[in-house]
Amino acid sequence: MAKMLKIKKVKSEITRPEKQRKIMRGLGLKKLNSTVTLVDTPETRGMINKVIHLVSVEESKE
Repeated sequence: MAKMLKIKKVKSEITRPEKQRKIMRGLGLKKLNSTVTLVDTPETRGMINKVIHLVSVEESKE
């Protein structure tokens, strides 16, 4: 099974640059406290690293 990442939006991106807003939408995070589960890939990790101050991440095996 592939490793999965549970990503939760914990801060708003209202005052953040447009690039960070697009990354949040690309991850599938829209509203505050929304959660998505994505496959752990280098692309996903790179997106998370750009907005790590706005999200919380948990690893899970599903």
